Amino acid sequence: MALLPVEEALLRTLEGLEPLTSEEVALPEAAERVLAADLRARRTQPPFDASAMDGYAVRASDIEASSSTLSVIGESAAGRRFPGRISPGEAVRIFTGAPVPEGADTILLQENASVLDPGRILALERPSPGRHIRRAGFDFKEGDEILAKGRFLDPAALSLAAAAGHSRLPVVRRPHVALIATGDELVPPDVTPGPDQIVASNNFAIAALAKREGAEISDLGIVPDQEDAISRAVRRALELGAHIIVTLGGASVGEHDLVRHVLAAEGMELDFWKIAMRPGKPLMVGRFGETRVLGLPGNPVSSFVCAHLFLRPMVSRLSGRSFRPDLRTGRLGAPLKENDERQDYIRAVIEEDSDCPIATPFERQDSSMLTTLATANGLIIRPPHAPAAQAGSPCTILMLR
Repeated sequence: MALLPVEEALLRTLEGLEPLTSEEVALPEAAERVLAADLRARRTQPPFDASAMDGYAVRASDIEASSSTLSVIGESAAGRRFPGRISPGEAVRIFTGAPVPEGADTILLQENASVLDPGRILALERPSPGRHIRRAGFDFKEGDEILAKGRFLDPAALSLAAAAGHSRLPVVRRPHVALIATGDELVPPDVTPGPDQIVASNNFAIAALAKREGAEISDLGIVPDQEDAISRAVRRALELGAHIIVTLGGASVGEHDLVRHVLAAEGMELDFWKIAMRPGKPLMVGRFGETRVLGLPGNPVSSFVCAHLFLRPMVSRLSGRSFRPDLRTGRLGAPLKENDERQDYIRAVIEEDSDCPIATPFERQDSSMLTTLATANGLIIRPPHAPAAQAGSPCTILMLR
């Protein structure tokens, strides 16, 4: 049976996925979420004419040249305005952000004024009318649309929402991802492995990738290679309302690879299994109704690469984000052999160059090697049946960091 091409597998994986419904959360909890509705200002900013600088609020017509003397009749500070009105020949000491007193139409900078005595100043410059004044509504007015539906709520967007009077925001719900790691050989990092065991590591990487795209994680722990144990874990994930169930390992063809069989017995509708990529051939995709299933390989590099290619865009789409893989054109830093029928994702170190990035692949690409995965900052993508390539040849790079 022909293996499914990566591009087709991704299209089928994402087919029908739409952003989740919305919920309203407190402003601090909205960070790095996606806005679920257009947002309008509830107040005007600034709400009054405000000084943009420290200096003196004056009437421009009172300063004929650079030798006018003015009487200082009071002070206007942020949060404490001058209550009166400026008359001809008068000035009010003013600070940044403070309301401009009635009658004043410009700000004389403090460095352009000479203090003659506590009640008088000499203007050393004639400011033009409106100079250094932020007019009411200069930033936005009540009722203005300030943020559009679908906006990623970064720090600047949160600050704007707060300034516009919003303490709570409508956001797209976080996708819930349930992780199920399988394997009699696996133990947690805080347990000393037996003579035939290894420490489980995939779940930490996959959880971190999903969280980066906005997911909430339920790690259901390590499940032994037993059908009833795997069934209980799958049922638990469904009870928790997971939008995506991610299995780690157990989906290959060995006698102890039980995950696909158990998922089918529990009612999963299989979409596809096995794709034309390296590493990650035994990728599995299916669904329980609206709940998607992504079966990742057990080898840590295969698991990570497949999650980067498939899980990240799944979570992003459900959370309302716009996902674009960081693809770049570069040049090989070392030769590569011809490729077979599978699309290769080759760990490499990407170095910036004046012309284009240089991608140097690691000599050893075994899918169990975490040291090269941690060092690599990109993957060289080699299409099926690519011919041998020499150092300096153009290549496509998928950046990891």
